[in-house]
Amino acid sequence: MIGRLQGILLSKQPPQLLVDVQGVGYEVEAPMSTFYQLPATGEKIVLHAHMVVREDAQLLFGFYTETERHMFRSLIRINGVGPKLALTILSGVTAEEFTRCIMESDAKALTSLPGVGKKTAERLIVELRDKIDTDAVSPSPSMPAGVTATPTSPVSDAVSALVSLGYKAQEASRMVRNVDSKDMQTEDIIKAALQGMVAS
Repeated sequence: MIGRLQGILLSKQPPQLLVDVQGVGYEVEAPMSTFYQLPATGEKIVLHAHMVVREDAQLLFGFYTETERHMFRSLIRINGVGPKLALTILSGVTAEEFTRCIMESDAKALTSLPGVGKKTAERLIVELRDKIDTDAVSPSPSMPAGVTATPTSPVSDAVSALVSLGYKAQEASRMVRNVDSKDMQTEDIIKAALQGMVAS
């Protein structure tokens, strides 16, 4: 199993990354919490990895911190929560906000995420309340200034990324329209759109 990747970041198109490790390109899916902390393409990167092996596919997920990977692994152990939904949850809320939702039984905030219904939110709260290590959750850093914009339209890239995370195309477009996206990069737009969704 692959537990760690160290190489050169070749491309980043949320939620997918391409990392060159000694000439081999690894396609990695990552939550937006990781994207907010990535260096520019062409830079060195280290990711904590989790590999999912299925009959029809081998999927690799990457995380900037051990905390993110730990939370991802905790989520996929819960009945009804697969890797895709776990990635969506980690993209929609920070580790601190997710921990708060669990500890305060805030099911309403959790159900604002795509794919998380009332029953799933309640299951998350019940099964994770005693398993989350609140001391291990450190504040997420803000968006780094060195993130480079993608060559395509940041707005269209943001919509595509939100659709990949589970939002319907119409809803993703509406979320992005609610953001003052002038002079913003893709990651900034996605972050603002997700924060607006959770806050609403």
